[in-house]
Amino acid sequence: MDETEFMRGRVYGADHDDPGPREGRVYAELSGGPLDGLLLDVTDHGPAEQRHGVGLPTEIGRYGPGGRAVYAPRAPGDRVYEWRGDVP
Repeated sequence: MDETEFMRGRVYGADHDDPGPREGRVYAELSGGPLDGLLLDVTDHGPAEQRHGVGLPTEIGRYGPGGRAVYAPRAPGDRVYEWRGDVP
């Protein structure tokens, strides 16, 4: 199994021992960039995050440790968040 296949179906920020989605939660798929294919729990996201997206800390983006990958919905209410770039 390669890294891409391993990451599919995993939730960003979840415990490594239990990385899958949980019942009763709402998820968006991250598309593109360093977190491509991961699921993001958007259950508690407010209106601003649902419109403008989020910066997710990751060590595998352009800026390494301390950097963030920015993802935003393709369209309002969309369950796919597209990568917009990396920021320090």
